[in-house]
Amino acid sequence: MGTHMKTTIEIADALLQDARDVAAADGLTLRALVEEGLREAVHRRRHRTPFHLRDASFEGQGLQGAYADGDWSKVREAAYEGRGT
Repeated sequence: MGTHMKTTIEIADALLQDARDVAAADGLTLRALVEEGLREAVHRRRHRTPFHLRDASFEGQGLQGAYADGDWSKVREAAYEGRGT
């Protein structure tokens, strides 16, 4: 098993009681349950794949006509035209 380090952590009372109940029901010590959970969390974070946003662009020709200069205020005005005051 290797060496062990003693440490103190703060856990919400309700979560600690739930963990004690689960550990007892599974015949584990609280320490074993906490170590299992930490191992799983560390493994999941080390092996997760980075998020890649899919290309959801539309098959158009970009901004058209009066909006081709890329002036966002014109695009915003057109989008909200006739709405509100």
